[in-house]
Amino acid sequence: MSNNNDNKPTNRKKQVIKKRNWATICYPESVPKNWIEIIKQSGAQVAISPLHDKDHDENEENKKPHWHILIVYPGPKSFESVQIFCQSFGGVCPQSIESVKGYYRYFTHKDNPEKFQYSDSEIICLNGFNILDYADISKSEGVVIKKHLQELIIKNNFYEYAQFMDYLLYNGTDAEYDIASSNTIFFNAYIKSHKTMLITGFPAGGGQ
Repeated sequence: MSNNNDNKPTNRKKQVIKKRNWATICYPESVPKNWIEIIKQSGAQVAISPLHDKDHDENEENKKPHWHILIVYPGPKSFESVQIFCQSFGGVCPQSIESVKGYYRYFTHKDNPEKFQYSDSEIICLNGFNILDYADISKSEGVVIKKHLQELIIKNNFYEYAQFMDYLLYNGTDAEYDIASSNTIFFNAYIKSHKTMLITGFPAGGGQ
């Protein structure tokens, strides 16, 4: 005998999974001319990777140039909602992500030394996105950034701390600006010392 309950309609609703953090990919030939403006108007915090035009697949064939897009909403969003938004600017295959920091690091292949290393300075952040809001910089990462900033001072012959900070304001990353502004005494003293070395003719870089 069949169970009559088998034929009864259920009132169960399909569970809708919602997440705050999402990622998608865009191809240059598929985005509208105003695609960045479309993203800005959404209000969501977004980070756009450098154009990945030097990636290779497992057969060492060139991959199609593309951007990785990281989207952070103030509250959870469903896949359907995110998909509609991504389609508006040419994004494909949106996926939820667990680690904002991890995906952001993939923008430049920081944890994949076998891949081409893209520049942090080419990352575009929109609507207030700041990676420092999602992850603290480790001590070792801070040392690497300090060394890079010291090289910038040598390369550009900055004579004043304000000159150095103005440069980072327009050309540096948020992490570089944060490190430089949080280590004022160190960088101010170094710039003054470096200026003296230049005036006296003492070579930079440990030369004889």
